[in-house]
Amino acid sequence: RFGPSAVLTPANLVTIGRLLVTPVLIVMVALWGSTWAAVVVAFCVCSTDGLDGYIARRQGATTSGAFLDPLADKAVVVGIYAVLAARGDITWLPVALITAREISMSVYRAIMSRRSVSIAARKSAKLKTVVQDLVLGLCLLPPMEHHHGALEAAAWFATALTLLTGLQYLVDGRRAADESVMGGASSHDTSECHHSPLFV
Repeated sequence: RFGPSAVLTPANLVTIGRLLVTPVLIVMVALWGSTWAAVVVAFCVCSTDGLDGYIARRQGATTSGAFLDPLADKAVVVGIYAVLAARGDITWLPVALITAREISMSVYRAIMSRRSVSIAARKSAKLKTVVQDLVLGLCLLPPMEHHHGALEAAAWFATALTLLTGLQYLVDGRRAADESVMGGASSHDTSECHHSPLFV
């Protein structure tokens, strides 16, 4: 098993591989659009998300992995959706909303972490990533490139789920912050009681 400070772990190598292949996929879509080759590469890239998580659970999660894994997920989703929007396969608004949510939530969780407030990952967030990947794959299917309305509807469904999970994290963060303050106040009150003459 690897300790939390380990970097070059098998799980991290899989994640790094996903990050390195992502630009290749982006170039493929930018140059040739929806192709079966892009579908295959996208499937390989997205499937490694579950693989590195499985390896990390068996061999030990690391701090670097906790940073790299969501970074890789966001690079794939935001990068490919942006290229699809640039090609006119989907409109820019859902892409902009997804990008804003992903960036803002990363910043929000980092700020809360510095305040020693931990926000637990939700199953709905993992579902969100799966839906984003499925919609991405749908957009890359060559038979679907002429069904603009269906692709747009799928993109908006992924956007709605993305925004919903972001709202859930905001609520979870506020609740966790309140509990942290209450716990600190309770600890402070208990400490005062032990040192107060009334309780000697």
